[in-house]
Amino acid sequence: MVESESESRAVLVTGAARGIGWAVAKRFAAAGDRVAILDKVPDDAAGKLLSGLDGSGHVVVEADLLDAAAVLAAVDSAAGQLGGLDVVVNNAGIFLAHPVTEVDYAAWQEHWRATLGVNLVGAANVIWCAVRHMKERGGRIVNISSRGAFRGEPDVPAYGASKAGLNSLTQSLALALAPHRIAVSAVAPGFVATDMTTDWLEPPGGDEIRAQSPFGRVAEPAEIAAGVFYLASAQAEWASGTILDLNGASYLRT
Repeated sequence: MVESESESRAVLVTGAARGIGWAVAKRFAAAGDRVAILDKVPDDAAGKLLSGLDGSGHVVVEADLLDAAAVLAAVDSAAGQLGGLDVVVNNAGIFLAHPVTEVDYAAWQEHWRATLGVNLVGAANVIWCAVRHMKERGGRIVNISSRGAFRGEPDVPAYGASKAGLNSLTQSLALALAPHRIAVSAVAPGFVATDMTTDWLEPPGGDEIRAQSPFGRVAEPAEIAAGVFYLASAQAEWASGTILDLNGASYLRT
């Protein structure tokens, strides 16, 4: 693990072509780090993504997180091009409505398969692959969870369950990887203003969502990126196992 943020770190961010992941990638790049964007990105879009990041040495690697072999190849490619890995941010996720009383059995099965496959199993596979490049040098793994892991998600139950599983994975691996000087933590946002939540934030439902926070708004992606950046810092080793709530007091847990 690079011991100072004045030195360039090798950072892998999944789902970084948009939303929170893009804000995270930009935050690390602005600090002088070299970023690998892991996403399902067409070749003709890769150059545009890279040109939007400060600094140099950034790369794009493509993989569908439902494809374990593709994940292995992409993580290995990122590590090879960046000269190893110091930080991994598991941001990629899907958020698909499937109320239990309103979808048929086939749709119910498919939503669970896809959501757990990307949000939980896909993240676990990224970590397994990345640890092979980190265990001799230490590092940071930060997972993007959700307040839904704690409060429940009646319209998107697979999403809530996947994030609860991701929290458990975070804490299990915080214990398992500490001997290798790899700290593992998570951030748990509430609603964030991204293209994934655009429809949800339209009035009148969006007004109700914004009113959940006493600040009367939802988060901006850069606010979540700031929390991720801290947990990935050299100073945050003692935060390993932490799940950091970033929801504007819209949900308070004990």
